[in-house]
Amino acid sequence: MVYLDYSATTPVDPMVLDTFVKVSKEYIGNANSLHKLGVQSKKLMDEATNQLANLLQVHPTEIIYTSGATESNNMVIKGLVSRYPARGKQIITTPLEHSSILEPLKKLENKGYHISYVKLTPEGCVDLADLSRLLEQEDTLLVTIASVSSELGILQPIDEIGTLVQKYPKCFFHSDITQALGKIPVSLDLVDFASFSAHKFYGLKGIGGLIKKKSIELDPLFDGGKSTTVYRSGTPALPLIVSLAKALRLALLHLDQKEEKVQTLNHFLREELKEIPGLFINSTSHSIPHILNISIEGIKPETMLHALEEADIYISTMSACSSGVESLAVKSVTKDKTRASTSIRISVSHQTTEEEVRKLIHELKKCIERLRLK
Repeated sequence: MVYLDYSATTPVDPMVLDTFVKVSKEYIGNANSLHKLGVQSKKLMDEATNQLANLLQVHPTEIIYTSGATESNNMVIKGLVSRYPARGKQIITTPLEHSSILEPLKKLENKGYHISYVKLTPEGCVDLADLSRLLEQEDTLLVTIASVSSELGILQPIDEIGTLVQKYPKCFFHSDITQALGKIPVSLDLVDFASFSAHKFYGLKGIGGLIKKKSIELDPLFDGGKSTTVYRSGTPALPLIVSLAKALRLALLHLDQKEEKVQTLNHFLREELKEIPGLFINSTSHSIPHILNISIEGIKPETMLHALEEADIYISTMSACSSGVESLAVKSVTKDKTRASTSIRISVSHQTTEEEVRKLIHELKKCIERLRLK
């Protein structure tokens, strides 16, 4: 099997799974219970939270555990709108965002909110001059821009964006760091909120987090029941929380070496793909090497996905969480509707081998030739 869909989900690290099993067996108490078993669970949970806070360089009280980035993204948008109804009606974002950002914003648009899409440079980066222009409107409540786009892998200038937003004290800045955390260095110094999921960095599915700066209040999505914070009800998922901290610690080990290996694989893959007629590379020079988005002229993405699947090679069409037949992200960057309707995403990791990449290229060429003869 050649797995090249790491941006959709990563295989769980065996050591992370071992941690999950061990905690599940040995710490059966609810961390909110007052008896000895509960106190033991609470102690372990606090240790994991402190470790996570240290890795992310945030305060432990700024970590809200969620089921993943989709919940975290919804929590920010809906929680801010509910908490600060008089702050403003404009929300600024980009067409590159994950569906868990774009869909809640569409619903808010129907309720009278103005959703502004900041202009992008030819390389897909936020046009800072246009962002500055939009921020001058006094009714801006939120700027939400992912650090790395899930489809094209474009890395945004988060620090520069944060510096701009800080000039407007009534405006909040949120970044979905799901596709960045565990792959490249991430700084949270200039963001108010950050969302992430463990299964993107070899952790388990069903656990993620929202970083919320201490000075900001949110209305919770769920009411009733005590948990780790007042912002998210529900029994603390101790085995998932501890395994999350373990996964991030392991993911950040030797990060530079891992990134260098992925960069080498990406360069090799790009050079080989350039030689295929009718194939276009949609990822730009500002895309991280882990994500390579391409379009193949005249071949539907689903057709190519299943053709490669027959060779035991696994890729994605758009983002695994997306719906529809045309990629808004690809169309926004390439300005080409045809490329937007024929795009596929190849995502590699430090676990990917050159042999696997060579097999992809070999089989891709065979599939293109066969499908174009039909």
